[in-house]
Amino acid sequence: MSALLLVWAVLLHSGVHQSLARGGKSWEHCTDLRPLDILSEVLPVNGVKSGIRMIQIQGARGFHFSALRPRFLSFPASQIFIYCDLFPEEFSIVFTIKAFHMQSKRNEYIFTVLEENSDTLLLGLRYSWNKLHFLFWSRELSNGWQTRVTFRDVFLADNQWHTLVLAVSKGSFSLTVDCSIPTDVIVDDSFPTSLMVRGSRFYVGSRRRRKGFFTGLLRQLVILPGSDATSRMCTGKDLNLAVLSIPQILQGLPVKPEGNGLLKYPYDMKVTLGSRPPCTKSESGQFWFNAAQKGLYLCNGSEWISMLKAEKRLDYVEEYQNLATSSETKGIEIFVIPKVGLFAATANRYTPPGSTIYKWTDEKFVAYQNIPTYQAESWKFFTIGKKIFLAVANFEGDEVGQEYSVIYKWNYRKEKFIVYQRITTHGARDWESFVIDGDVFLAVANHRKGDKHNIDSVIYKWNSRTGLFEANQTIPTSGAYDWEFFSIGPYSFLVVANTFNGTSTKIYSHIYIWINGAFQLFQSILTFGAADWEVFHIRDRVFLAVANSHSYDSRSAAPNSYHTINSSIYELNITAQLFVKFQDILTHSALDWEFFSVGDDNFLVVANSFDGVTYSVDSIIYRWQGYEGFVAVHHLPTFGCRDWEAFNTTGGSYLMYSSAREPLSRVLKLKTF
Repeated sequence: MSALLLVWAVLLHSGVHQSLARGGKSWEHCTDLRPLDILSEVLPVNGVKSGIRMIQIQGARGFHFSALRPRFLSFPASQIFIYCDLFPEEFSIVFTIKAFHMQSKRNEYIFTVLEENSDTLLLGLRYSWNKLHFLFWSRELSNGWQTRVTFRDVFLADNQWHTLVLAVSKGSFSLTVDCSIPTDVIVDDSFPTSLMVRGSRFYVGSRRRRKGFFTGLLRQLVILPGSDATSRMCTGKDLNLAVLSIPQILQGLPVKPEGNGLLKYPYDMKVTLGSRPPCTKSESGQFWFNAAQKGLYLCNGSEWISMLKAEKRLDYVEEYQNLATSSETKGIEIFVIPKVGLFAATANRYTPPGSTIYKWTDEKFVAYQNIPTYQAESWKFFTIGKKIFLAVANFEGDEVGQEYSVIYKWNYRKEKFIVYQRITTHGARDWESFVIDGDVFLAVANHRKGDKHNIDSVIYKWNSRTGLFEANQTIPTSGAYDWEFFSIGPYSFLVVANTFNGTSTKIYSHIYIWINGAFQLFQSILTFGAADWEVFHIRDRVFLAVANSHSYDSRSAAPNSYHTINSSIYELNITAQLFVKFQDILTHSALDWEFFSVGDDNFLVVANSFDGVTYSVDSIIYRWQGYEGFVAVHHLPTFGCRDWEAFNTTGGSYLMYSSAREPLSRVLKLKTF
């Protein structure tokens, strides 16, 4: 702790003289690392304040605030920054909320810090139905413009409790949701080293106005200067309700009755029975129990929100769209470009005509852009700050025999992808992008060079000075087919699917761990023509599924190729610090696994491509059954299935698969009940 105090003291050196000038205090007073409970600062001391209601649901209490007077949920910054006028450069924001369903274009504020006599936002946190935005402003950054750090695919408005930790440190922005794997976002501007908060106010649940007011329940709102709070919180079982510091009134259940035998609540809470009552601003925060339908609802000031929400369940899968492609398709990449739309890039076999990017238009995929490729195997979408990229893995050489894969960059003006960087590759099968400690990497799976399959695959690192990817590390691979990156706590891993060593498909695939600036061997797993790895989490359990394509050994007396073999699912054993086999599933030349969820249910779908006789083989959806593992629930007729992708739109949930044996990809819609 003393080391952290010293480091932060150096970082805040520029603000020391201001502390001394204000109160004659020494600079040590600026380095208090205790959690700052922002929520407690706006609560009344005597437990009585109009417009605040305490609501208990799903085993936890939270506060619901009225939007009538957003200004009353505020306090001057000097109330907690007693000796310093500077916001800490490194800190965590911890908050626990229960957000109700909201419109896709609506934004609500968790908290803001505003200048007292203007509308200038110095700091803030707001969310929409699928994004979380961290906002900050500094005169030194962006010519005085506000900076916004956006975390995408953060679905908080699902009527469930969620605890989030936003950690800011040295230009790094990391978000942890319910103690799961952190998501890092890299932006061009770092958080300012000298964000002055003198003469500003904290506002809880608003931006000093009713527009954007927080309509859900707030249980915890804490700022922890100087460190990442995740390790201090993620130690219990109820990770969605992990606690760093919450107001005393929320910590227990009201079990002590008053003299009249009634339980005393310091906050107003009312439940109405019978037919649907009115829901206006005056009823905001009140409950209505519909006895006939056994439903519990909460008034948010304009409408009744269901508190006993029935989770969606997968009923069946139906064919939704047949997408004719220019040739057989090896892989699909589905991605979203903000303010532009949803896209699908198909990696097509032949050139010409090349591969195609489709845009989701009027609830269908429509051809958007054609790109020359050379037996494309896969696409990889990734971003670096505001830059948007799409990398293709070309398996064959161009017209003159030169082998290279290409990184394309999104041109905002033309709204097209244009060539950005060519990289020499050798029978490239796959690209994988990832971020470690703020650095962006790309790993290519080189499958073969001529007839030689035992060759190096390469990891490239983004050079921000040159704006190019440069070779950073080579790793020996054998017919590499796929890379998969994942993180577990502070550790980063990269697993390769090795397919063929020149004589046999019965070879080891390897898991590598990032240590001292490079990947080092962590574990080897015997695979059989491994074509894909899929990592996924179910609660706090971590799994790896391998798609084994076939078993073949040219050295056997009578070499045969067996396509109907087991693919395997491995689970991380924390005690042994190894992945151990959890389940074998019989597959038919499996080439891909895709994990997805519907409501509370988790699924795996396998791309079965060939059974040794025909390419007309069912691909299968398996549902997680806990102790039973994954159990087959849906058989999907496919032809030479190569890749599966799951995606969601406002119209529903979908699966899309590509065929490596016919120029037709299909979109399937998941029907729920």
